[in-house]
Amino acid sequence: MFSVASFQGRVEFAPGFASRPGLSHVLFDFDGTLSLIRQGWPDVMVPMFAEFLPAQPRESEEARRQLCFDDIMRLNGKQTIYQMIQLAERIRERGGTPREPLWYKHEYLRRLDERIRHRLDGLRGGALRPDDLLVHGTRPLLELLHRRGLPLYLASGTDEVFVKQEAELLELTHYFGRHVYGALDDYKQFSKKMVIERILRENGVPGERLLSFGDGYVEIENTKEVGGLAVAVASDEAHNGSGRFDEWKRQRLLGVGADVVIPDFRDAEALLECIFAK
Repeated sequence: MFSVASFQGRVEFAPGFASRPGLSHVLFDFDGTLSLIRQGWPDVMVPMFAEFLPAQPRESEEARRQLCFDDIMRLNGKQTIYQMIQLAERIRERGGTPREPLWYKHEYLRRLDERIRHRLDGLRGGALRPDDLLVHGTRPLLELLHRRGLPLYLASGTDEVFVKQEAELLELTHYFGRHVYGALDDYKQFSKKMVIERILRENGVPGERLLSFGDGYVEIENTKEVGGLAVAVASDEAHNGSGRFDEWKRQRLLGVGADVVIPDFRDAEALLECIFAK
């Protein structure tokens, strides 16, 4: 049995939630789940999509931006290239001639770098502490899992080279060791589903022993597909530490089968007690 009485903040358990003391491997998404370095990325991607997307007759700017937002967020959690493939398809269906999706991806990364460079420079120069750019309560949670002896894995739709650099700047690498995975230019060689399959295959464990944390539908859906337990982090990235849910994330992630929804990791110890209760 478990109790939510020891939670200080908000938490929502799905009706079918049951504790799993046998969980043995833990998968994390990166951006929005642990890292806030790229907080605000939709404010870069949505205007870029709207800029390149041909307008339809009598279509308002607001309607075009909403279409772009919906396309982008529907693919959130997958590799960035899939959002760019979607953009190219939208341009083509509106009578335009799109560039290659990889060109759009590189242009997006250039624009995003302009937005987040001060955060990276702040971490490198010491003006920002690593915990300033972590979702509230991240480090205590990782420490608790580490002390339990559970192997931790990191899988992100962001390019692997950037994930590794940013995990290092945030002083997270030692929690994950060599198990840090991200997107590749040859995008068919990586997916979160492939990482999950690899974890289960290499360790000879069933999916029921996998615990995952994520703020995107992909990692939640992939975890549930193999029978794992999925914790949705409906993080309010723009107001880190507020303790409030991002309602769009909350509803989206419950809709794909999340077992638990939290706004951040302020109740890490209580959460793990519920999850691992015997």
